[in-house]
Order: sequence, then structure tokens, then C-alpha cells
Amino acid sequence: MPLTNSQYDAIMRSYEEKQRAARYRLEENTQKVYSQIPSYEELDRQTASISIAHGRRLLGGEHSALEELKKNLRELSERKAFLLRENGFPPDFLTPTYACEKCQDTGYINGQKCNCFRAAEVELIYEQSHIRTMLKTENFEFLSYDYYVGDELEKFTKAVQICQNFVETFHLDYRNLFFYGTVGTGKSFLSCCVAKELMDLGNLVIYFSASQLFDTLSKSTFDKDSIEALSGISEDIYECDLLIIDDLGTELTNAFVSSRLFSCLNNRHMRKKATIITTNLSLGELRDRYSDRIFSRITSNYTVCKLTGSDIRMKKKTAAASKSKSFNN
Repeated sequence: MPLTNSQYDAIMRSYEEKQRAARYRLEENTQKVYSQIPSYEELDRQTASISIAHGRRLLGGEHSALEELKKNLRELSERKAFLLRENGFPPDFLTPTYACEKCQDTGYINGQKCNCFRAAEVELIYEQSHIRTMLKTENFEFLSYDYYVGDELEKFTKAVQICQNFVETFHLDYRNLFFYGTVGTGKSFLSCCVAKELMDLGNLVIYFSASQLFDTLSKSTFDKDSIEALSGISEDIYECDLLIIDDLGTELTNAFVSSRLFSCLNNRHMRKKATIITTNLSLGELRDRYSDRIFSRITSNYTVCKLTGSDIRMKKKTAAASKSKSFNN
């Protein structure tokens, strides 16, 4: 998605800081040269005056002034380079240095975003996703089928394929995912796998646990001190490329929550913005806890994946404890 104004301004402010730093370094180096080589400063003055004088001649129609100017500037440049070498300065001491030499810290090359700007976008996306730390270990590189057998393995394998296809066709086909089933069977893990793949491609993904989401929506509605501060994130909830609502059903459910949940899902559906929901609730519990229209919205507009089995997190803890015990013995 395109950056919001605040996101774009934040990135451009960082470039302005880099440009100021580059100017400051150059000014410091210039003053150092002037203090040690007074004649260098005089050559700089000559360069400026000669350029002005020849510029006037060019404006007056003297075409030969251009070649004379090039010759004079070349001679002055050679003399300045000699002075720097003679006094022990490196040749590029008075050349501006930038964090990105390609765009000279402007963020753009010939009107197109530089690679460093793209990297800044991805970095900003990670910062705003709320799941930077989680994605270090919850991504497709850490995918394992070792904890599944039989029907559980078949369901998980199918869910992985659905996730991979979801990523591959993300900008071609509007879809949503709904993962439900028993605790610790990989629902949140798969949502993070999808998130990382899409974020690395420059998409804005925002993650909320259900309780975090409704707390944010509540504050942006009722808390006067938070309304202005949260206005940006409230819009991002509706407009981000992918919204992940994790552990639906763990929040305190009431009429406000049900209303805001439907508004959120419906708003994103109308905008064709993808959503992933994970929950430990069964479909029956989902229908009983929330309104019929929420149940209908999810079952009609989401690819539903059921994951079952024992708690993988507990299996991993047990295996790690057993390995530690064996090692100590």
C-alpha cells in the first residue's frame, strides 16, 4: 500500500537529518583545510569569482567564455588537489560523504525511489507491525512437520499450502484466512509466516492480539487523551495491506466488541483488504459468542482452516527439558 503522509514524512525527515549531517561534516573539513592552508581558501574565492565573471560573458554572447571557464576551473582544481596532497589530506577530504552515495541521501534517483528508500519503507513496516521479535523465529524457515501425524499432519500440510498460495497471489486475488482449532497447533505461527513474507515484499502488515485490538479501538473511541494519538493507527487498521487478529475470543466480549469487530471486518472487506484471524474457539462457539452477521461474514469471505492435535509448545518444552536433563547427566 502507499505510505501514509505521516509515514512518508517520517522517512523524509530521516533523509533531511542525513543531509544536514553530510553538510556539517563538509563544513568542518573545509574549515580545517582553510585553517591549515590559507591559500586553499583563496583558490576557492578565485573559483567563485571566475565562475561569475565568465557567466556574465556567456550571457553577453561570448561563446568562447565557456571553454575558457572550463580551462580555468580545471587548473584551479589541479592546484587545490596538489595543496591537499602536499599537506597530508586525502584526495576526497572535501568531497561530501553520504549514507547512500547513489541518491546522495535524497531517497530518489531520477524521480524513482532509491533502494535505500525501499529499505526504509520495509524497516518502518516492521516497526509498525507489532511482531518484529516474533518473526525472528516464526517464519517459513522454521517450519517443521515433525510434531504432526496422521489427520493432523494432513490438515497442517494443507494449511501451509494455503498460506504459501495466499502469499504468491496476494496482489492478484483478494482473500482472507481464518485459522481455528485446539491450542498450540500452529495457527499463530502460520499467520506470522505469511506476515514476514508479505512484509519483506514491502506490504504493510499490522498484528494485534484480539485484546490489544479492541483496547486500541476502545481508546480511539472513548479516551479523549488517546483519540488524537491513535487516529493514525485506527486508519491503518482499516487500510493496511494485511491485518492479523490473533487469539480471537480471549478478549472480554461485549456488545461494543461485537460491534467494532463487525465494523472492522466489514470495512476491510469493502476495501478488499486482507485479514487473518486465529482463534481457539470452535465454529459453534464463534457463532454463540459473536453476532450471526460476524459468523456469516467470516464463513462466507474467509478460507477456513482447522488445525488439531496436541499443544506443540508443550511438546517443545518437554523435549527441551528432556534434552537438558540428558546433557546434565
